[in-house]
Amino acid sequence: MQSLTKGNDLHWLACALYVACRKSVPTVSKGTVEGNYVSLTRILKCSEQSLIEFFNKMKKWEDMANLPPHFRERTERLERNFTVSAVIFKKYEPIFQDIFKYPQEEQPRQQRGRKQRRQPCTVSEIFHFCWVLFICAKGNFPMISDDLVNSYHLLLCALDLVYGNALQCSNRKELVNPNFKGLSEDFHAKDSKPSSDPPCIIEKLCSLHDGLVLEAKGIKEHFWKPYIRKLYEKKLLKGKEENLTGFLEPGNFGESFKAINKAYEEYVLSVGNLDERIFLGEDAEEEIGTLSRCLNAGSGTETAERVQMKNILQQHFDKSKALRISTPLTGVRYIKENSPCVTPVSTATHSLSRLHTMLTGLRNAPSEKLEQILRTCSRDPTQAIANRLKEMFEIYSQHFQPDEDFSNCAKEIASKHFRFAEMLYYKVLESVIEQEQKRLGDMDLSGILEQDAFHRSLLACCLEVVTFSYKPPGNFPFITEIFDVPLYHFYKVIEVFIRAEDGLCREVVKHLNQIEEQILDHLAWKPESPLWEKIRDNENRVPTCEEVMPPQNL
Repeated sequence: MQSLTKGNDLHWLACALYVACRKSVPTVSKGTVEGNYVSLTRILKCSEQSLIEFFNKMKKWEDMANLPPHFRERTERLERNFTVSAVIFKKYEPIFQDIFKYPQEEQPRQQRGRKQRRQPCTVSEIFHFCWVLFICAKGNFPMISDDLVNSYHLLLCALDLVYGNALQCSNRKELVNPNFKGLSEDFHAKDSKPSSDPPCIIEKLCSLHDGLVLEAKGIKEHFWKPYIRKLYEKKLLKGKEENLTGFLEPGNFGESFKAINKAYEEYVLSVGNLDERIFLGEDAEEEIGTLSRCLNAGSGTETAERVQMKNILQQHFDKSKALRISTPLTGVRYIKENSPCVTPVSTATHSLSRLHTMLTGLRNAPSEKLEQILRTCSRDPTQAIANRLKEMFEIYSQHFQPDEDFSNCAKEIASKHFRFAEMLYYKVLESVIEQEQKRLGDMDLSGILEQDAFHRSLLACCLEVVTFSYKPPGNFPFITEIFDVPLYHFYKVIEVFIRAEDGLCREVVKHLNQIEEQILDHLAWKPESPLWEKIRDNENRVPTCEEVMPPQNL
């Protein structure tokens, strides 16, 4: 234990305190709450450690204290939520500056007495308000809070709403960037007046900043608008509820901002989450543990220590690549050239866009061609396949984490993901059958198509691809676990899947490659793995590399 708890004792005490405070406690008015109303941010400040240090320490503390799986899952989810927010905040700043004027261009305010007329809001205040509104909404949708793509589209919805409200302000020309490409043609006219209904700039934001229009509009209609209406109903936002405007007006902004901040504080304390307003603070770099913030780019010169550290990390990376396990996917050129995407958000939206392109025009049912192929089998497997998919959908729906207030939204997301997986499954299945027909000729494929393990593994692989496209880096091996798919069988399907579907983007193939390596490295060798039975059937003899690998890969 002493070797495990090396370092600052205060850091380990913070871990113990966090664990104690995460226990559910009864309250008078709100049932049970997690977090004990103790702020994680305050715990970190008092223990003088960054958030990244805390996550690293917590992993060791969980092992040492033998904490239950559900607690570890919550900590992992907390870390994923933080990672998603950190990535999105780096996108938020430049997008905000594209829409609004740069805060440093603002004129300093004159101090006024309390009784004097309230002043219009400033760009800096809007910047803070928009981020708090976003993280408040994100926290209310736990089913997408660690989903990079949907969370990013939620941010675009927040910017869309705030922009529309800014256009209603009397000082709109002091707020909005005159070079923003989404401005109406008459914005610069002297006598221009805002329309009664704010414009929607979702499409423009998607085209300018790596969004997916259909996904963003879906988030806006099914998540964002209902949530904002609830804020108006609860009087947290003040203004015109009928068109969701007015909260930036001088008479409403102060109270709205205060109410949203208070609501977010209560949420953070009640669930024990990180206060994501930390990204707005001047000490964000120190508190989070990152090297630099997006807006405040470092100087052109680097210290000798930084250069040395970079060299050490590069050497470590090169070494780790050299020691990577050779697998069918690393040995074959399935991983294509680098994509043009340069940020996590653009990479994720690019992956999802490719998935949409692959599935365009398809339905979650066999094509006419596949139906014909299945009917020609001596034993038609069509109904067995449909029954299996129905059963797997029910299992998946049960395991998709619902939230009390938004259970319908959670079910809708689960259905959507599974529907995409079914489309991909039938598409890949058709390609696999065609390849087998070319290889085997007119041989009856009934025996192959009746293999339950193959179909379950293939559907699980398709669902893994869909999940990864929405929520990088995915959640492996969650899907194989809920379907009880042995990883030995899942491993065998991966290369079949890649060969049959050449439309996958580079990031998805890399993800499957990493899964393959994990399985080959240790997951396939667990005591319950079917691999041991195969080895016993082979007289306890394991094939050599020469027997299983193509000569060109040796």
